[in-house]
Amino acid sequence: MSSIALAKTLQNVQVLPVLTVTNPDQAVQLCQALYKGGINAVEITLRTAAGLESLAVVKRELPEVVVAAGTVCNAEQVAAVKEAGVDFGVSPASTPALLHAINEAELPFIPGVATPSEAMYAAECGFNHLKLFPATAVGGLKLLKSIAAPLPELGFCPTGGLNQDNFLEFLNLPNVHCVGGSWMVNSADLNAGNWQAITDAAQKVTDAIAQQ
Repeated sequence: MSSIALAKTLQNVQVLPVLTVTNPDQAVQLCQALYKGGINAVEITLRTAAGLESLAVVKRELPEVVVAAGTVCNAEQVAAVKEAGVDFGVSPASTPALLHAINEAELPFIPGVATPSEAMYAAECGFNHLKLFPATAVGGLKLLKSIAAPLPELGFCPTGGLNQDNFLEFLNLPNVHCVGGSWMVNSADLNAGNWQAITDAAQKVTDAIAQQ
């Protein structure tokens, strides 16, 4: 996937739910529930032992869903998520070693940054699509607006602190390709397998986008 193709994918995605799952079956049902609500992409994190297997299973069983690997932090994980067949990877932050490993693997990727300096370094390494994390804690809307003019070639996926009440403000910024967050997946509903509630929450997100 080229840089241009990744940008188009992110703009089509618009909202990227960040999911932490306990087993592949739960992951498939959760992604199905979100898809029924109009959300066509997910970021499944590597925060649990089930994360890597869940990525592969969801990608295989739900080909209509864009599947990203989240919390990718080292070269070994880069190789593993590429083998799992994900559409792209996402990291919470960036290191020279991680960016080098991503480039070596030729895996479409959104590295995490928190400052303009980190964004410039990532751009020097060939990455024009970046995750701003933790978005609201590091400046949120004000930061993104401030760096739009001096760094016009960069597009962002802000994640961290976004919710139903503020995500549209981020999504409407010209340098934001999509937004990430977990607000549409209530942990109690997830643990109880209340898939309809999650579908309803996803539909609320997609309805808000359609109505603006």
